[in-house]
Amino acid sequence: MTEVVAGRHRKPEPTYETPRTPREIYTVMSGLMIAMLLAMLDNMIVGTAMPTIVGELGGLAHLSWVVTAYALATAVATPIWAKLGDLWGRKGVFMASIVLFLIGSATSGLAQNMGELIGFRALQGIGAGGLMVGAMAIIGDLVPPRDRGRYQGLMAAVMPIAFVGGPLLGGFLTDNFSWRWAFYINIPLGILALVVIWFTMKLPVRRREARIDWRGAGLLAVAISSLTLLTSWGGTEYPWGSWQIVALGVLAVVATLVFVRAERRVDEPILPLGLFRSRNFTAAVVLTFLTGFAMFGAVTFLPQYQQIVQGASATDSGLLLLPLMAGMLVTSLLGGQIVTRTGHYRTLLIVGSFAMAGGLFLLSTMGLATTQLTSSLFMIVLGVGMGFLMQTTMLVVQNSVGMRDMGAASGAATLFRTIGGSLGVSLLGTLYATHLQSSLTDQLGAAAGAQVSGGQLTPAMLAQLPDGIRSAFRAAVTDGVQSAFFWAAAVAVAAVVAAFVIRQVALRSAADAAREVAPEPVAV
Repeated sequence: MTEVVAGRHRKPEPTYETPRTPREIYTVMSGLMIAMLLAMLDNMIVGTAMPTIVGELGGLAHLSWVVTAYALATAVATPIWAKLGDLWGRKGVFMASIVLFLIGSATSGLAQNMGELIGFRALQGIGAGGLMVGAMAIIGDLVPPRDRGRYQGLMAAVMPIAFVGGPLLGGFLTDNFSWRWAFYINIPLGILALVVIWFTMKLPVRRREARIDWRGAGLLAVAISSLTLLTSWGGTEYPWGSWQIVALGVLAVVATLVFVRAERRVDEPILPLGLFRSRNFTAAVVLTFLTGFAMFGAVTFLPQYQQIVQGASATDSGLLLLPLMAGMLVTSLLGGQIVTRTGHYRTLLIVGSFAMAGGLFLLSTMGLATTQLTSSLFMIVLGVGMGFLMQTTMLVVQNSVGMRDMGAASGAATLFRTIGGSLGVSLLGTLYATHLQSSLTDQLGAAAGAQVSGGQLTPAMLAQLPDGIRSAFRAAVTDGVQSAFFWAAAVAVAAVVAAFVIRQVALRSAADAAREVAPEPVAV
């Protein structure tokens, strides 16, 4: 029934349906987990296939764009998918994002040159933007916050599977079939997810008369694109002080300011700025950003150290990430159970932020003589921190908003985590490359240092070089990795501050959610 509130018609916010049995929820979650696996697995699989892809299609200069196009499209599309789910219902929108992702996967596998592959990867990324945020928002619709921890812990278990299984699967498919199967493998998984979701997911269909904020979406796309290009090109393609980088910085700032102004004037903003009035929401979003920064940075640079300094093979380096993923898996499941049974989450965030910062600092101390056992123990500490943070921060985000804004809030958190990961890889990558070049120059001289660092030097090629050059390169990589992790730890200190800012607020139970309706009507 529509109520008159202060002269306006306002519909009650949606509430939870009749509580579902755990079996019904687990059945629905099986489809959601497959969809999330698609989004997470893709980059991991493609990463190990990239040398073969470049060798067959050519275009080594555009190699980074195969990854950047996907990540950029995902970041831009995430809040749009979230808003579409709020407006038109989550089930149909979520299935549409899976279909678009599968179309992008199929066309990427059929690409005949690098230009086509980059374009199809962008299409794939647009679909991927709806997978993560859609899954989180659907869980928010199905389960009240008080009971959500146990289920979100299971969702977090998908990530270690993707991060460890992805490189192994990508190498196997490339070696035994073709690099194109790195994309084709998504199709049967996606079809299975569609079937499960179609037959098991029963969500209320909510259609609201509203216009999509395309202007806001466009401005947000410009701001994110400019920032991504700035961090990707700064110090590599162009000097930091060049007019290209300065122009991108100015464009990012201007687009952000215009976006903020525009969002204040529309009825249905793509990113409701009012959400940031909540202290807990804002602090939790900062934590998601920093967690993404740490997670993607660690996964990017640890294999470099393991393969070049510790002498592990590409396949073994994937297995050597298991301590990191095990720490994430155990603590995400444990944290979910603790939240479900006690309703308390603030302590988990504080412990997780300290562990994440401490783990990154320990990794910054790795040297030429550090054993695999020692580095594994350091990774466990980092994994424990990220495991406590990843799903708990999403829980705080969703508990800080009403059901009406569940999708927008989940989309904001996912967006900032994606941006954090992108900036983490870009900025830490610049630090890594700068210190590597500087170390090689000091040890080998400018000409030899530039030749070694600028060439395509795989771990197998490194073993064939003279002892002096090999030792210099291993030392340079160690110096670069130490610098990257040290500054990542410095940034992670902000996560400790954000965790202390968050206040313990009671989580909504199913009964509380059922009473979540519009305010009492006010006489006009």
